[in-house]
Amino acid sequence: MALYNPSSVTVVESTSSTSTPSTVAASTSSQTIAAANANRKGLTIWNNSTANLYIDFDSAATTSEAAVPISAGGYFEMPFNYTGIISGIWSAANGNALVRELT
Repeated sequence: MALYNPSSVTVVESTSSTSTPSTVAASTSSQTIAAANANRKGLTIWNNSTANLYIDFDSAATTSEAAVPISAGGYFEMPFNYTGIISGIWSAANGNALVRELT
């Protein structure tokens, strides 16, 4: 069986020149962690709390159906260029989330 080598492909990586910090107070009610932003290229979240943080990629996070659970003291880095809203809810209301949005 012959091998096929396609012509070369150029990949242009997205880069960021701005990092905008924000802090979201822990709550047992769903909170907006980051509003939708068409210019977002990346996002990091540090759960600066002794409680678990549950994030979801919609307007209402729950502790039972979260996309990503972040343990107390844990860190999350968005693995792709998602630009929609990110919400979060904690298992107890103490501490906060330290967010960095890269644009």
